[in-house]
Amino acid sequence: MAFTPKLHDHSLFFDDDGRVYMVYGGGRIRLVELTADASAVKPGGLDRVIIENASVVAGPDIGLPAEGSQLFKVHGKYFLFNITWPKNDMRTVLIHRADNIAGPYEGRVALHDQGVAQGGLIDTPQGEWYAYLFRDCGAVGRAPYLVPVQWVDGWPVLGQDGKVPERLNLPASRGVMPGVVASDEFGRGPGERPLPLVWQWNHNPDHALWSVGARPGWLRLTAGRVDAGLLAARNTLTQRTFGPQCAGRTLLDVTQMKAGDCAGLALLQARYGWVGVRAEAGGRKAVVMVSAESGSPEEVARVPLEQGTVHLEAACDFSRGADRARFFYSLDGAAWHAFGGEVKMAYTIPHFMGYRFGLFNFATAEPGGSADFDFLRIGERASAEVAGPAESESILRMR
Repeated sequence: MAFTPKLHDHSLFFDDDGRVYMVYGGGRIRLVELTADASAVKPGGLDRVIIENASVVAGPDIGLPAEGSQLFKVHGKYFLFNITWPKNDMRTVLIHRADNIAGPYEGRVALHDQGVAQGGLIDTPQGEWYAYLFRDCGAVGRAPYLVPVQWVDGWPVLGQDGKVPERLNLPASRGVMPGVVASDEFGRGPGERPLPLVWQWNHNPDHALWSVGARPGWLRLTAGRVDAGLLAARNTLTQRTFGPQCAGRTLLDVTQMKAGDCAGLALLQARYGWVGVRAEAGGRKAVVMVSAESGSPEEVARVPLEQGTVHLEAACDFSRGADRARFFYSLDGAAWHAFGGEVKMAYTIPHFMGYRFGLFNFATAEPGGSADFDFLRIGERASAEVAGPAESESILRMR
């Protein structure tokens, strides 16, 4: 059941007295009480404006009004985090404080550095405090930042002398897969989860149509419906890209694809690019490169494929705002061919995310075909860009 009504840029807050609230709005911040299960607005519950103009503490010339509300209760007081964006300036963190959840609130600018903003507070079992925020970084997306917090006169003070530190001395993760990205050979032992948390689906997946067990050591994606193109394809499995440079590589088995199927390796965003295989009538197949840089997909390169497997690679250069993508294929994993030219990557609001590596298979004519992927190997540099064919395998530093 969908929650109604629709509330702008909202977040939930669970108070320590058992009451549940949603805080929302742009500039004018409202608080509404919810039912105990947070499924609906509570009839007769608290519903009021708690800050008439949260942006005002950042000055008179505001572009983006205060939004992105995150509410916390610390040391018996309520702290509301927002982002605002003064005109011709940068994203800025605001904090408002109150003794009562309904106000009155007093506010201040909490961080104004590099556009690092939007998020809230976290603390550790050891008593350390941080703000968990992000920074817009062009086509690579929004980079997360941990910013140290000290408590001074009852306020959280962000950063070091008002600045975001370039590095933090943090303990190494002890997780099973500690990074936010990781190579994957798709081999799974007993009791291992089918997909580690580095992976995300682009849509809610149809679990009947993917497997890492049907062919051990391979990811199988089966087309369950006919789709118009990559952005509609349901079971596209993704990992985020990273800067300043990165590359992803896979080996694709195309022997079970049906006529009209498209499968391969994408750099996924609204203005995407992909390298892969189109299956055609009569059993013919072709390696193709498709670019949606213009806003509409266009096949810009094609070569016939006479064998059942093909190696694919996608490489990103985010250094100094370059935001360039290139694509490659290889018939043997050693001799690589640049393919289709560059794609100028762009961060777009419709997808609201940075570019992601994506493994995909979709049908344009008839469902039921499948594509098998042997691995996704992620590294810092593209093989064919930096070396000749004989060297490419050793140059790419795979993670």
